[in-house]
Amino acid sequence: MDGTRTIERALASTLPPFELMDRAGLAVARLALAIAPHSRCIWIACGPGNNGGDGLVAARHLLDHARRNEGHLHVTVTLCGDMARLPPDAARALDKALDAGVVIAPCPPRVFDCAIDALLGLGAQRPPEGPLAEQLQAMHSSNATVLSVDLPSGLLADTGVYLGPAPKMGLGPRHTLSLLTLKPGLFTADGRDMAGTVWFDDLGAAPQDQVAPIGMLLGVQTKPPKREQAAHKGSQGDVVVVGGQGAAITGSGMTGAAILAARAALHAGSGRVYVGLLDGAEPSVHWDPQCPELMFREIDTLLHDHRLLQDACVVCGCGGGAAVVSRLPRLLTACPTLVLDADALNAIAQDPLLRTLTRQRTLRGWVTVLTPHPLEAARLLGQSTANVMSDRLAAAQALTEQLGVICVLKGSGSVITGPEQTPVINASGNPLLATAGTGDVLAGMVGAALSMPPRSAFQAVASAVAQHGQLADRWDPERLGELTAGRLALSARHLR
Repeated sequence: MDGTRTIERALASTLPPFELMDRAGLAVARLALAIAPHSRCIWIACGPGNNGGDGLVAARHLLDHARRNEGHLHVTVTLCGDMARLPPDAARALDKALDAGVVIAPCPPRVFDCAIDALLGLGAQRPPEGPLAEQLQAMHSSNATVLSVDLPSGLLADTGVYLGPAPKMGLGPRHTLSLLTLKPGLFTADGRDMAGTVWFDDLGAAPQDQVAPIGMLLGVQTKPPKREQAAHKGSQGDVVVVGGQGAAITGSGMTGAAILAARAALHAGSGRVYVGLLDGAEPSVHWDPQCPELMFREIDTLLHDHRLLQDACVVCGCGGGAAVVSRLPRLLTACPTLVLDADALNAIAQDPLLRTLTRQRTLRGWVTVLTPHPLEAARLLGQSTANVMSDRLAAAQALTEQLGVICVLKGSGSVITGPEQTPVINASGNPLLATAGTGDVLAGMVGAALSMPPRSAFQAVASAVAQHGQLADRWDPERLGELTAGRLALSARHLR
């Protein structure tokens, strides 16, 4: 939010008075007409600040459009707050709107095709109350198209936490026009549901070198470069998957998680994938009929293969159960490239020695990737899940700083942080991934990406996260059936 304010002040200082708000309001009006071109009634809900001023400028342009098109469009404007206490720019926008014939209605229309949410903007830090909350509820309970100005009212710009009344999702289309900058909160936590389709207008602002971004948005990933003709399995990277505790220990096997990670690594492009199942899972009776290419090995044989552990990317923890604890010291001190998921994360959260060994890896220049969901992140940080979700970027960054790792905090808008890296928010993925085992698939894909040169570890991890979400975004249920983790792992081959 501070960066946006800096850019706003810099741009405003180069423009005539009120020009910036005029540009914003015109952009809102144009987008409203583009996304809801057949609207008979547009309701513009203006709040008590400059966000409301943007809405008032938009109202003036929409009313002019309605007049020029023989009145087929009806424009209704409401204003929450005291007209006499508006900020200067918003007060001037109100005066111009009234002079142009805009009428401030006492209440929202009963029926509307499009609503422009100009109630609250960047400055709002408290839950909306009274008429503000009532008007938000009316918008989100309708079947109308909703266009939010800069941010959906009640959404915190930096964190994506929504403070407004509980919305009823899945009704009308949702759009947000983000002005000057893209706000991180639009793409993580509650933001993706609330914002809908995000549009951007820089309003003519030049890039500001002095403003450090607090995050980067990870866009659509292209396919990796084609393999060279001289490529062979040994040149495409090795992945070792350690996990899948068996039934002799738990009474119910968890080998499926390790198999999913291994399948994903294989189909994402690794030349060779080895699987070491933990105590109670006998490899002599385990092979994968869908992926007979997977190479199962006794876990102790794998852990004593120094060359393999040095050269491969090791993925540990998928279905590891309690058995993973005794194996982690060896892996943490012998594997230069290590991806830790699920039970490996829980073990590190509970054991100070394992935390110390994890931190020490960064002193050797080794790569460690953690892929926690919010509960696992909370355990690692000694916080509640609610605290993690209240600021996902800060939580991921804290794990990076405390343990010296690349962190992939999974969820809507997965956050990727790394030492001396600008945090990244992933824009791909959808609720189809909300099913058991898709996190294991992600761990395998991350392992595959790290096993294949040549790019930085952080770039490799970010690319794998984006491609994992991209598989879900491109999923065709009619052709491929319901998305399951097993199908997702096999579909990773489509990335190549």
